[in-house]
Amino acid sequence: MKDAVGRLTPLGVMVLALLREDDMHPYEMIRLMRQRHDDRIVTLTSGTIYHTVARLERLGLLDEVGVDRDGNRPERTTYTLTEKGDVAVVEWVRRELPLIDRPVEFRVALAEAHNLTRDEAVELLDERRADLERSRDWHRAGREDALANGIPDLYLVEVEREGALLDAELAWLSTLIARFRRPDYPWDAAAAVPIDRYLAQREAARQ
Repeated sequence: MKDAVGRLTPLGVMVLALLREDDMHPYEMIRLMRQRHDDRIVTLTSGTIYHTVARLERLGLLDEVGVDRDGNRPERTTYTLTEKGDVAVVEWVRRELPLIDRPVEFRVALAEAHNLTRDEAVELLDERRADLERSRDWHRAGREDALANGIPDLYLVEVEREGALLDAELAWLSTLIARFRRPDYPWDAAAAVPIDRYLAQREAARQ
């Protein structure tokens, strides 16, 4: 399992997460991801989706469940998530959520954090916050030491910027963790989306 998780790409995780919702064919996957604007995070093309699906099938993370043809359209193969694939999604999100040096992976892990329990997501984000604080303090101390040793400020503006970005992320992350901890914050993603809207979205993606 560790080998399969280690070979997952951010797009692969998003494909597997879609199949946690229902069986789908690749054409539906790409349309649904575009409707949800997942192309803000990963590159979405028909070629990358089909290649990713084939790779996930070779890894045993998804499997074919049928082939359909609608009128003159090409045949469409529908895929389902295997038990191994279901576990891989959770393991990948669990691994990536606390890491501070993998920005694309973190965005996907954050988008899929609802696949974890609330308590585990909060615990992992607390780990991330602690590492961000250490990184912020390291940048701040390094800049102060450099200035004290006569390094011109002009050469340290990038370090200053990094510290400011870390301050901003820490402020946002602390607010997010507090929100996640609230007992009235809905954690069941399916319950948070009106069923009629979800079904309409799925139907549009199938066309």
